[in-house]
Amino acid sequence: MPAAQPPASPESLRPACPARASTAPAAASTTAPEAANAARAKGRPRSAAADRAILDATREALAELGWGGLTMGHVASRAGVAKTTLYRRWPSKNELVVDAVATLFDELVMPDLGSLRADIEAVVAQFADLLARPETQAALLALFAEGIRDRQLHRRIREAIVDPQKRLVRQGRAAAQARGELEADTDAESAREEVDIIFDTIAGTVEHRVLVSGEPITPAWTRRFTDLLLGALATG
Repeated sequence: MPAAQPPASPESLRPACPARASTAPAAASTTAPEAANAARAKGRPRSAAADRAILDATREALAELGWGGLTMGHVASRAGVAKTTLYRRWPSKNELVVDAVATLFDELVMPDLGSLRADIEAVVAQFADLLARPETQAALLALFAEGIRDRQLHRRIREAIVDPQKRLVRQGRAAAQARGELEADTDAESAREEVDIIFDTIAGTVEHRVLVSGEPITPAWTRRFTDLLLGALATG
């Protein structure tokens, strides 16, 4: 998501002093208000409410229309904003859809419930609940299908959606190591590889069960899955 522009400095908004106004050329005095107005416009903060409306509208439109039917104009209309506003925030449909999906996964948190088992089961339950939403399913399936055909989009999916969620694994491992449930890391590269494998195992298994097999994630299934995962971590 594009970063907000910095606010105009107080000096750029301060009116010229009388001494300078009397000696400055007429052209300069007529353009000063225009420059101040431009500075204010450039520094105007983005609206969080507008951003939320745009991202919500994107997911809704994607679920209804699919990737091919989704247009920037349709999203702007549904969100109640001008197309110019939309393009200032997201220059392309790819960027817009990736951000719309990424914000869903920002809801996931790694709780510190006192044991690695409890933490894993809680995260699996959160992820399963998120994937059970129709808007999440439609958005993910459309995005991943398009990402197979578009290498640049595929890279953006990894950068904005997949890699940031590995923080959950790192947080869970760190908490378990602090409690003595897992051994401390001795090699940074091995630790990164283990994080990748754990993330792929959890995310891949849950996504396949919900999105491909269409089976529910029950507490009993989650306990069994956690048993297998902890067994692998203990022998690793």
